[in-house]
Amino acid sequence: MTSTPSALDPAVAARLKRSADGLVPAIAQQYDTGEVLMLGWMDDEALHRTLTTGRATYWSRSRGEYWVKGDTSGHVQHVKAVALDCDADTVLVKVDQIGAACHTGDRTCFDADVLPLGQ
Repeated sequence: MTSTPSALDPAVAARLKRSADGLVPAIAQQYDTGEVLMLGWMDDEALHRTLTTGRATYWSRSRGEYWVKGDTSGHVQHVKAVALDCDADTVLVKVDQIGAACHTGDRTCFDADVLPLGQ
């Protein structure tokens, strides 16, 4: 993650409860249907970029860099709203998803492995 200070609103930054590595989970949800699309991770800078550009920006833990959803795949997330949960430890990003949200090509990251109940 970046070591330079983020331009995130200090009032928002003060409320965030981050993990030990400075991240908060960010749930992407289709704004008009409520469909849960994916889970990504944000630090202050990723949240700032998401709020100011209108494009969902995440911190890639595996690549160690910021990524704007859709820059390489074309499967863009246009941000419609952003909210913190009641504990300020999770971000909900309501988006208009263009194409697949999952890196596997599925519409959501939760399509392929539904677990059986009652067993």
